[in-house]
Amino acid sequence: MIRLNLIAGPRNISTALMYSFAQRTDTAVLDEPFYACYLYITGLNHPGKDEVLKSQSIYAEEVSTSVFANRGKPILFIKNMAHHLEVMEQTFLEKVTNIFLIRDPKQILASYAQVIETPNLRDIGIEYQFNLFHRLKAQGQDPIIMDSSLVLENPASVLKQVCERIGISFSTDMLQWPAGPKPYDGIWAKHWYSNVHKSSGFEKQATSNRPLPAHLHRQNEIAQYYYAELAPFCVQP
Repeated sequence: MIRLNLIAGPRNISTALMYSFAQRTDTAVLDEPFYACYLYITGLNHPGKDEVLKSQSIYAEEVSTSVFANRGKPILFIKNMAHHLEVMEQTFLEKVTNIFLIRDPKQILASYAQVIETPNLRDIGIEYQFNLFHRLKAQGQDPIIMDSSLVLENPASVLKQVCERIGISFSTDMLQWPAGPKPYDGIWAKHWYSNVHKSSGFEKQATSNRPLPAHLHRQNEIAQYYYAELAPFCVQP
């Protein structure tokens, strides 16, 4: 089985990518399997925390084992948040195809602040993505990096190139999906997925141009360094 491990920042198009891959007849998808582990380990309060903790295992070893279970299809797409993985034991990353999804940190911070008022650098994941990317490269891996703005610019071109690098065929079915909630959404979808549930394809949201709150300017300055360092490795349209 080919296991595709998406390592995404939050408030990105990670859910849209999950919906995209779910349109393939040869692919199963898994939505943020380490979310409950993350909340349990960090003790953070997120919207719907109690429901999340009841819906998933809080033990990372159990979750890692489940990732490698047979799901009846030759490809598994795993949507993970970078900040979830940062606090986990990470040996499973050696056994999957790692795909990074980045976005301009200014947009992430402005969007995240609509749900959690004061996100920190760990919340947006960009520093961890930077460090993990270079660690995997040093270990001989060739991780893929996608930038959400480039995906939205030309989703067919970017997805076709990503599929080629993975070693699977591209399908135009990946460009559209039915609007509304999905049976494979995590239980937290009602708190986070309202915009993507309105979509039926890769669409730039009007909320992408939200102003950045003044108290997040310093965090954005730091995050922009890591973003600029990763940008040259991104798949281009």
